[in-house]
Amino acid sequence: MDLLRFGPGFRRSRPGEGTGGLTEGTIWADPRARITELAFSQHAFIAPQTSPDLGLLIVVAGGGYVQVGGERTPIHHGEAIEWPPGVAHGAYTDGTTMRAILVEVPDAAIETAHARLADPPEVSDSTPARGRLAERDLRPEEHDRSEGEPW
Repeated sequence: MDLLRFGPGFRRSRPGEGTGGLTEGTIWADPRARITELAFSQHAFIAPQTSPDLGLLIVVAGGGYVQVGGERTPIHHGEAIEWPPGVAHGAYTDGTTMRAILVEVPDAAIETAHARLADPPEVSDSTPARGRLAERDLRPEEHDRSEGEPW
């Protein structure tokens, strides 16, 4: 079992045009999906853009605004929005911070999942999980408190 770490100390600035005040950290990725943590500063933005992948933006702290096509709406922690493939979408904050998890699923992975649902394999949950916690690379005194989050 691998313990995946994210949050303060594991994020990097998101480079490129169309974003500002945003840091991110990939939590997990393979051909089936990509899961990314996003941390928006008080005036951060992802300018409207399109993607061939299905996206699900899940807000876990704070809030801001999201856009899908020409429609904009406020979004808060405990809410999620679907970003359909090929439709312009974006997000921004206006004086507040926001943390979100972005799940991106390629079209091919969705087709594969639908095929599996048609003929699901038998699953046994009688085998216990085995593993251990990963070593922590960051010590409390190294935590950057300017990220605005508790250790």
